[in-house]
Amino acid sequence: MWWSTVGILVALTLSVLAAPGAVQAQPAKVPRVGVLAVEDSGAATPERVQAEFREALRERGYVEGQNILVEYRGVTAGQTDRLNALAVELVHLPVDLLVALPTPAAHAAKRATLVIPIVFNAGDPVGTGLVASLARPGGNATGVGGIAAELGGKCLDLLRELLPTVTPIAALVHATDPFAQPFLEQIEAAARSSGVRVHSVVVRGAEELDGAFAAMVQAQVGAVILQPILASSRAATLAMQHHLPAITSSELFAEAGGLMTYAANRASRWRSTATYVDKILKGAKPADLPVERPSKFDLIINLKTAKALGLTIPPTLLFQADKVIQ
Repeated sequence: MWWSTVGILVALTLSVLAAPGAVQAQPAKVPRVGVLAVEDSGAATPERVQAEFREALRERGYVEGQNILVEYRGVTAGQTDRLNALAVELVHLPVDLLVALPTPAAHAAKRATLVIPIVFNAGDPVGTGLVASLARPGGNATGVGGIAAELGGKCLDLLRELLPTVTPIAALVHATDPFAQPFLEQIEAAARSSGVRVHSVVVRGAEELDGAFAAMVQAQVGAVILQPILASSRAATLAMQHHLPAITSSELFAEAGGLMTYAANRASRWRSTATYVDKILKGAKPADLPVERPSKFDLIINLKTAKALGLTIPPTLLFQADKVIQ
């Protein structure tokens, strides 16, 4: 009886589909991204860094908690010795990808893993050994970088435009940051071509900033260029207290009270970072993704700080500014 056979087959099919071990569509794995950052207690707060990254991811179609998970670990400039342990912690979670900024965080991530992809925002990634070349990074790391060292020379030029006869100019650098050497070299190269003397001041962390600024005043420097990792709100306050015009290539320094900032556009860098994350999560290999050199830069001048320092910003410099803080 054919209808009995059909009934038996239907019943068997339904029982298989209803069984606990039946093949069912598995939910897609939500990728987990670790973020390792050096932050400032002032402008570059953990909340701000995370919000900016979250917004950049959203532009690429990622919503945190839905189709991407983000694990954040951050330290201040005085705690960079903790970066290695935090990078290892993220690797052991585990994460599918690491985002690291700036240079010390990128190197800590690279020491922690040679397998997990790394997307960095770092200065001179070739010179500091993060990648083999900008065009062919090799290894497991790529990202945005390769021009911040040159900005040290640009910062010196901007100071000379504001203060044509100023000399010496101090260069404040971080002893344990691999980026310190290329940053200082670019400043010294620009200084030689313009006849300006450079007085280098080296610190090992933010806890030494007070003594560093006191030493600069004693050395009678006329202004200071800060390595980006040291361009904190505390540094801006100390520059004001010691009556020192200060400039850096850290984009948030002027917002925190520093005199001037000349830096790669922050929003563009985050968008580029999110684009790398998207490509790698979709299967691209970091070794095959060229390191991007920033193309958009912002000059930000804090007129309130200039007034407090008794400085008049030349109209030609104001005309170049992308943003003026009143």
